[in-house]
Amino acid sequence: MSIIKSSGVTSTEKLLAELCESTFLKLWSYPNPFKMDGKELCDVMAVFENHVFLFFDRESKKFENPDGDIHVQWARWEKEVIQKQIKTAAGAKRYVLENPDKVYLDSRCSIPFPIPIEKENLTVHKIIIAHGASNACKNFSPQNISGSLGIIYCDERSFMPTNPFTVFLEREQPVHIFDSFNLEIILRELDTVYDFSAYLAVKEKAINTLMGLCYSGEEDLLAYYYSNFDNNKKEYFISPSQSKAQYLYVEEGMWQSFICKPAYSRRNEANKASELWDSLLQRTCQNALDDTLGGNSNIFGGQSAIFEMAKEPRHWRRTISEVIKHSIDTFPGDGTRLYRNLTVLSSFYKDKAYVFLQLHHPNKGDYENEYRPRRQKILEVACGITKNKYPHFKKIIGIAIDAPKFTDTNSEDFILLNCEEWSEIDRKTYEELNKGFNFLETSSLNKSIIRTNDFPADNITIKPAKIGRNDQCPCGSQKKYKKCCLN
Repeated sequence: MSIIKSSGVTSTEKLLAELCESTFLKLWSYPNPFKMDGKELCDVMAVFENHVFLFFDRESKKFENPDGDIHVQWARWEKEVIQKQIKTAAGAKRYVLENPDKVYLDSRCSIPFPIPIEKENLTVHKIIIAHGASNACKNFSPQNISGSLGIIYCDERSFMPTNPFTVFLEREQPVHIFDSFNLEIILRELDTVYDFSAYLAVKEKAINTLMGLCYSGEEDLLAYYYSNFDNNKKEYFISPSQSKAQYLYVEEGMWQSFICKPAYSRRNEANKASELWDSLLQRTCQNALDDTLGGNSNIFGGQSAIFEMAKEPRHWRRTISEVIKHSIDTFPGDGTRLYRNLTVLSSFYKDKAYVFLQLHHPNKGDYENEYRPRRQKILEVACGITKNKYPHFKKIIGIAIDAPKFTDTNSEDFILLNCEEWSEIDRKTYEELNKGFNFLETSSLNKSIIRTNDFPADNITIKPAKIGRNDQCPCGSQKKYKKCCLN
């Protein structure tokens, strides 16, 4: 049965739904879900793995009277938009933790929430989007650069702000406050479930570790986050693990300074390549929602190639897309006979890999009933022989298409090979099936190492790396190169 999603009710809800659909993809975010009593749970709910994201979009027009007392207006606005929603968010979180299987897409509770929510190790994030104060904030003081809300996480009541447009939040069970100015910044910058959840996790760790965290806008905290990277752990941080500091204040205007840096422009330009990966995901997600997706994978339940592909962070999607595009552009042949091209790509996750297969057949015959099933079987063989070649991989995701060089229309086939358990029988089976195909057995294999960073350095080129015979193999197997991929 097809699933028709709400698009939100108000203009701000519709914007939130659109942004969440980009970050969490179409399959894992749903506007206006309901509780079993028929009342709305939140404005958008996104679920991925053991993370639940509850978004609450609220607007108040308490600042519409330009002659009103700004302190009175602020107190009323903050009570309505922030404090009431904090209580609502706490109740929604409690409901999800107690009733994860009783969330619905309609008020009659006839359409269950399509993504299973497991109680075990469940993390629920509460995010409030506060609208209606931005212009008043900018007019209140020339020091308010963007109109963003100032935020203070601290348990010490002496830090309670007395000035308007600064919100005091308790450290326990933290809630995240975005506003009209920074909502799009946050969700467009952190536009994968990995990047967004990693940011929230680091932020919540800092809130828990520090006695006080203070910043003048969520965008400034994001700039601070991007400016602090641990090269050993390969992750961003807000509060250094070895720091003895108890309080952290992030200066206002840090975001405006950050986006003027060349590295930021290079990153934005480089990330355009990842649209290829996103389009594959979104197209397949829409087919699943429309109930037009073939195959037997449990795409809503999590065990699918699309689910694994959606885990990749933005910078890795960019790198994978660049390699795929290069493979497409260099596909061999003149289109007169059968050609194929196989590319094995690393994942951000060391125990996972992708197999990208392009085929061209000048006489496909019955496309859906004969050609595509054959293409799927060939893809399965390619995935199996990749496991034989690189036994440390536990999951291999196969993607097969017709070579775009010779066609204007296309289709995609996906395979998820769960291969943590791989017997000698499995190895021999795919070795036998590979006879005639000879995947990964020719002497003309091109092997390259690509090092990627979230913020790419200037003048980076992708080229084959020189690896010594006794160096550790870059594929992640922990073996020497001469005993692994060199063979």
